Amino acid sequence: MVKNKSKFKKSKTSKLGRSIPHGRVYVQATYNNTIVTITDQTGNVLSWCSAGQAHFRGPKKSTPYAAGIITNKALEKAQKYNLQEVDVFVKGVGSGRDAAVRALYANRLDILSIKDVTGVPHNGCRPPKARRV
Repeated sequence: MVKNKSKFKKSKTSKLGRSIPHGRVYVQATYNNTIVTITDQTGNVLSWCSAGQAHFRGPKKSTPYAAGIITNKALEKAQKYNLQEVDVFVKGVGSGRDAAVRALYANRLDILSIKDVTGVPHNGCRPPKARRV
């Protein structure tokens, strides 16, 4: 029986002391919402923000203005990691795609690459049989 379980738990404070100069930014821009996630190189999430979390409601969530605001909020949360250069991965067809990348550039981050990872359908699923009456 193990009495001291703390050495087996992963503490949240281990992330706080790190300096991460190179990271990744994932922008998911749909017709209804925009989500910005900032991670390190291995995919561990450092901060994130969505338009709903920033108190945008209804059709305002998918606007370019909301995308710029939430990008700034996500970067404020990630400032304690001393993030300097990022790779940007953009997904979706919403109007917040460009605004999020512009907000990253406006916050003086070095953008090393921008990649579009939007899924492309390749003929989709099989349609139902024709209806016989």
